[in-house]
Amino acid sequence: MRIARPLTAAQLAEKIGADLVGDGEQLITGLNEVHHVEAGDLSFVDHPRYYDAALQSAATVILIDQKRECPPGKALLIVREPFRHYNDLVWQERPMRPWSDHVDPTARLGRNVSIAPGAIVGANAIIGDNCQIGPNAVIGERCELGRGVIVGPGAVIGGEAFYYKRTSEGMTPWRSGGNVILEDEVEIGPNCTIARGVSSSTTVGKGTKMDAMVQIGHDCRIGQHCLFAAQVGVAGNCTIGDWCVFQGQAGLAQNLTIGDRVTVLAKTGVSHDLESGKRYFGIPAQEARVAFKDLAMLRSLKRKQEE
Repeated sequence: MRIARPLTAAQLAEKIGADLVGDGEQLITGLNEVHHVEAGDLSFVDHPRYYDAALQSAATVILIDQKRECPPGKALLIVREPFRHYNDLVWQERPMRPWSDHVDPTARLGRNVSIAPGAIVGANAIIGDNCQIGPNAVIGERCELGRGVIVGPGAVIGGEAFYYKRTSEGMTPWRSGGNVILEDEVEIGPNCTIARGVSSSTTVGKGTKMDAMVQIGHDCRIGQHCLFAAQVGVAGNCTIGDWCVFQGQAGLAQNLTIGDRVTVLAKTGVSHDLESGKRYFGIPAQEARVAFKDLAMLRSLKRKQEE
């Protein structure tokens, strides 16, 4: 996520009382958690397991809880509770705004947009031409809909991410600074929920269709012309290729990469990356032909035991 007023590492260090290591003139232009950082971004790390990943990432400035050697071209801000300071910065950039009764005055609507009774469109949302927003649907702040998008009754586009930081006081929610982008001709069924990105955009590609009660987690990247049957669940930060099919009640764990033209059969549980062009079934998911052979073998063994 971009910030409204860029500042230098030295300026932020003074603001939050951090010790500066490295180049204090490095300019902070955005805030991002480590999965999506770009040059100019501020990120944070507070566990030794992730120090190397953060220091080697594209982040320009890093909030960190222990002193480390600063890589060239970066700045480190040594501070207690890096997450708290990072989260406070996101809240400053993305404060919670009250909802309007119907369509927020700052929202931008294209031509021939239909918004049914009870639907709400949040602040700075962008809705393209020929979109249809069903009854009681919610389009969150800063979310973007392309042309010809259909959002079914009761769907929530751009709710807060289900993303928490475990602290001594319990589970502290991250403020979601990202948004949701639905590209042209996407169709979202009744009562679906698509979470906004924690620090980037949750994206659904052109022509993708979702049945009822599909859940898409934060920061996912979903390709074009995919099909999601009812009650599919996709955890946060997954990347899904084009022309994929997910049958009913399939579930994906977080941080996975799914290739193009993958079919995931009903009730399959996916816990690892999937190769392009294959069909998968089972818990854990495996190629369908292998899974069906295993099932046939088990049934054969059972029959032999009963004889």
